[in-house]
Amino acid sequence: MQRLGRFALVLLLSFNFPLIAQQADQSSNEQQEYQLWAENLWSSMSPQSGKIALADSIALLDVPDNFYFLNQEDSKKVLEDIWGNPPGSSEALLGMLFKQGTTPFDGDAWGVSIEYEQDGYVSDEDAEQLNYDKLLLEMKNDAQQNSRARVEQGYDPIELVGWAAKPYYDKTSNKLHWAKEFKFGDSATHTLNYNIRILGRKGVLVLNFIANIDQLAEIDHNIDTVLAMAEFNEGSRYSDFDPDLDDVAAYGIGALVAGKVIAKTGFLAAAFIFLKKFGIVILIALGALLKKLFWRKDSATNDNDTKPS
Repeated sequence: MQRLGRFALVLLLSFNFPLIAQQADQSSNEQQEYQLWAENLWSSMSPQSGKIALADSIALLDVPDNFYFLNQEDSKKVLEDIWGNPPGSSEALLGMLFKQGTTPFDGDAWGVSIEYEQDGYVSDEDAEQLNYDKLLLEMKNDAQQNSRARVEQGYDPIELVGWAAKPYYDKTSNKLHWAKEFKFGDSATHTLNYNIRILGRKGVLVLNFIANIDQLAEIDHNIDTVLAMAEFNEGSRYSDFDPDLDDVAAYGIGALVAGKVIAKTGFLAAAFIFLKKFGIVILIALGALLKKLFWRKDSATNDNDTKPS
């Protein structure tokens, strides 16, 4: 009886082997196609470091050697093509920051999106009076509305879980930062949105960390470095505000934390939340390959920088 069972198993495998082999070949082909696509996409990008002008030279980004900057076009590829955010959602981006030695394809990579909102001078008079627990409840309601809109567009729902780091405003540097934890669809890994707002004379620089919640400690370790990178140029700083000449924004610090901006209709609208989600499982070998491509490109860039003009 035992021999008969083994014979039946061998017979069953012999009938199904062509199907199993076909599925394996198909999977291998898909992986090769994805690898080629990823290599080509990464090779088309141009990482930068050093001093980079932002928002028509209103502000300056000084990127140290342990980070790199991707311009608007490259950042759109990251957010929409690689990380799966809705098409057109990154139109307002000025660029993104990444840690040197990583690429957006790495499973443990995190990035910082950069935008500029020129809605006027944002008063910080209410900064010390805000009830952030009450504000969190309002934000959760806004997230539910945002989620319904995403579902209607065919995307997974989102849920605001709570604070990952409560808001903190530095009145000396006019820089505000806080962190929110989101659940994306039915994913067991939550998404972290760590936010920075730098107040200026006519608007606000918007920097958002896009990462997983388990990367909070690493981002906390790098927050001061990122905070120090971006500054408004002279004439555009918060202290340069002239009440006789400049417009005042129709919202304050609380609306910045809530992620609300004044839309063209005049109503407050919830800001879009960027998420990090891969549509395809990325191979470890691919990550290693892209790291080699990264360092090769980085080395060539440094060589060009040192050549006499």
